[in-house]
Amino acid sequence: MSVSEDRTVQPSPTTAVPGTGIADPAPLGLAAFAATTFLLSAANAGWMTKATGDAWLGYAFAYGGFGQLLAGMWEFRNRNVFGATAFSTYGGFWIGLALWALLVAPKAPSAAAAGHDIAWILLAFAIINTYLLILSTQVNMAVFLVFLTLEITEIVLVIGNFSGSTGTVKFGGYVGLVTALVAWYTSAAGVSNGLAGKLRFPVGRPLIS
Repeated sequence: MSVSEDRTVQPSPTTAVPGTGIADPAPLGLAAFAATTFLLSAANAGWMTKATGDAWLGYAFAYGGFGQLLAGMWEFRNRNVFGATAFSTYGGFWIGLALWALLVAPKAPSAAAAGHDIAWILLAFAIINTYLLILSTQVNMAVFLVFLTLEITEIVLVIGNFSGSTGTVKFGGYVGLVTALVAWYTSAAGVSNGLAGKLRFPVGRPLIS
């Protein structure tokens, strides 16, 4: 989720030291996050009625996990501590969630126990997301909205999984779909601003500058 000193003229999803000679990895990280979030949220929202519901699983490793982790490592190279932390964290989140689904969930004594596992995992990442959300106010509006919608998604899913409420989890799925759309837009903005063309998608000013 690199920009120049003038974030309005050269907006991009995250802040990095310019002149490294490396392409901005943020659009990749955002696209990887958005696609995997979309797949899982569509399942949570009940959209995949004629599918297995596990379409997200392989992509949690290959795209949401590994893709974001790569983006995070390149952000370290760019000396962008915010992007490095955010992408590496959520890359690890997706890989860990996939491993949980494959190795732990099948051994869960009940659906309620599995739901509580998910709730605890999401609660831990909601705590991390909270300070990333606060700090994203210094990046730009698009990135802030990614973390805001993600925060809401995580909180709703924590409540739904702790309470065993399928309706609340379904609602969390819909909020997750919004999160994915916002992340996709922010990724597209990063790609547009990384090109030499005239078409550029706005990302808005930071709330705190």
